[in-house]
Formats: sequence, structure tokens, C-alpha cells
Amino acid sequence: MWPRVNGMRTLELGTPGGLRGELNALVLAGTKTATASLLAEYAEEGEELESPGERLALLDDHGAVLAELRVTAVTTVAFGEVPWEFAEAEGEGYADLDHWRRAHLRYWQETEGRRVDETTPVVCMHFTRTIDPRDRTAAERY
Repeated sequence: MWPRVNGMRTLELGTPGGLRGELNALVLAGTKTATASLLAEYAEEGEELESPGERLALLDDHGAVLAELRVTAVTTVAFGEVPWEFAEAEGEGYADLDHWRRAHLRYWQETEGRRVDETTPVVCMHFTRTIDPRDRTAAERY
């Protein structure tokens, strides 16, 4: 199971280190409003898919909460059918869908050692930031 903070599931983007920091910065800036995961990861962790309205705690490399997110939409599609609107919402500066696919294949295959092809189920989650990390009162809740 994924960690919980104050009853919320957590979201740890990318891998610890530079990548997680970059992705978290995009979320905090409001640029990144979506993230992709492999459906197989949910089964391996014994987790259900997120649902619209669910709150998630965004974590840094050390497990500290950076922000609270609210899930706005969750769909599962084949890797080869991920739409441009989703790739663009990831906010990572992809030029087109081919660029998005190459970057995600490289991450999932080379970094995580997973086999991914055009039919691999991908969970596409959209979210909004509901707690601004600069709000000390909100941050102190964690």
C-alpha cells in the first residue's frame, strides 16, 4: 500500500532526487495538473484507482507534504491512445504526443524496468492544488 498522511493517500511523482523536485515544482506552480501511472502499479500495491473528489498529499523526497491535491478525473487508456490534451496537462513541455510517448517509455522501461507497449493500460489522473504550500496555516496541518 501507498503511504497515508492524515487519512489521505500520498502522491510521490517520479523518482527521488532531481526528477521529483522538478515535477513537484511544476505542480506547485500550477503548470502540472495531470500525471500518468501504469495500471499494473495499482495491482502490485493493492491500491484502488483514485476517484474524482479524492484528496491526495503531494510529498517531497523526504516524505514531507508540499501541498494537498484534489483529483478531478481519472481514466484508464492504452498507452498508444493517451490523448494530447492529457499529455499537455502533464505540464512537462512536450512538443507533441510522440515526444510524450518517448519520454514515458524511457522512464518506465529504463528507470523502472517495466515492459510497456501500445496496449499497456495507463492511468491518466487530473488534479488541482487545493492547499497552497505558502499558506503556513494549511501547511501546519501536516
